Amino acid sequence: MSTFKFEMHFHTEESSPCGKIAAKKGVELYQKAGYDGIVVTDHFSKSVFGGPQERTWAEICESFLKGYRLAKQSVRDSEFQVLLGMEIRFPDDDNDFLVYGIDEEFPKQHPWIYMKELSDLFDISKEKNLIIVQAHPFRDSCHLAPVEFLHGIEVYNGNPRHNSRNELAEKAAKKHRLLETYGSDFHQMEDIARTYIELDKKPETEQELVALLMNLSL
Repeated sequence: MSTFKFEMHFHTEESSPCGKIAAKKGVELYQKAGYDGIVVTDHFSKSVFGGPQERTWAEICESFLKGYRLAKQSVRDSEFQVLLGMEIRFPDDDNDFLVYGIDEEFPKQHPWIYMKELSDLFDISKEKNLIIVQAHPFRDSCHLAPVEFLHGIEVYNGNPRHNSRNELAEKAAKKHRLLETYGSDFHQMEDIARTYIELDKKPETEQELVALLMNLSL
């Protein structure tokens, strides 16, 4: 049976300050690497976009979506799939959370969501059918979040510039019976195609991706 290779943790220079590769170029690199699609998970936090005193929420949403939109536009006539996600951080600590299942309306409908708490996002996830995966929970300055607010853990983070202690992440996911995901954490050239997740079907929408991920967790 055919399977499909997806990158689950991908940043663009247009929307993530730490991103060093333009969205269109990143897509081209992953196409050449033999992937079937990516999920654009640009950073979404106060440290990146600021608070109410600095910018309007509408401006922030446009900046956040810019990288995804450019990536999506670049594959308009291709079978390669580009889906939207985010890597959100809340003010309390340096933990990061990958969110799958969102569409372009999601950030617009939830003003200042990154100023709130993980528990608030989890409540929203039940209404919107989202999946929350903690990224690299055992990296320096990070810690495992309350597992009752998680659907999964990124058990392999491929970023070569950080010690993500992936073996601890895998143990935690198995202990708590959470979904296990893999992501290259693509920011620059050395990050390209360091890992992937295999799906039984190529998702055409963000909600199809959620359904496929939930099947993996069964």
